[in-house]
Amino acid sequence: MKSKKIYLVRHGQTDYNLKGIVQGSGIDSSLNERGREQSRQFFDAYKDVPFDKVYTSKLKRTTESVEGFINLGIPHEMLSGLNEINWGTREGQVITPEEDAYYHWVIREWQNGNTTLPIEGGESPQDVYDRQKLAVEHIMSHEDEENILICMHGRAMRVLLCQVLNYPLHCMDEFEHSNLCLYLLNFTGSMFTVERFNDTNHLVPSEIGNKR
Repeated sequence: MKSKKIYLVRHGQTDYNLKGIVQGSGIDSSLNERGREQSRQFFDAYKDVPFDKVYTSKLKRTTESVEGFINLGIPHEMLSGLNEINWGTREGQVITPEEDAYYHWVIREWQNGNTTLPIEGGESPQDVYDRQKLAVEHIMSHEDEENILICMHGRAMRVLLCQVLNYPLHCMDEFEHSNLCLYLLNFTGSMFTVERFNDTNHLVPSEIGNKR
């Protein structure tokens, strides 16, 4: 298999991020003004990269985040496998102290290796890993695509990085992220390496957004 460069980014800020409201695969929110500015800044920094393809999830906040590249005429494909984790009954809810305690309990369970535990009414990290596998195989099957831009979501990005870098899934929280951050991955033909880790140098400091 040929070598590739994959520019993996999280979507820009939404009002849900700003207000601390849970959004997952069931919340199809748009970027807010800060998110749109983050999108513009990322485009300005990377518009000269000769991308062969843009991949996003099927949620519009990812497409809006890389709209500048799509408008250049770069082929674009939406894959449901790249959607955010389904946060179940918590989606669309303000994070109360009780909800925050439950969220952190679930995260600790995942960190302790119980990655098949779904959040109430939603998905587990293993569920996300399994549906992502088909998306990753699809993306990697196109040998003519050497420079790839992928825009997705925070928790789903952590799962994907574990998958391609062969990390145990319970280590996913080692991969920090913020709105419109970049992970630059190099695929050698047989393995992935990370060239840039949670890179936000294309954003001014005040634009670095919500990390959940």
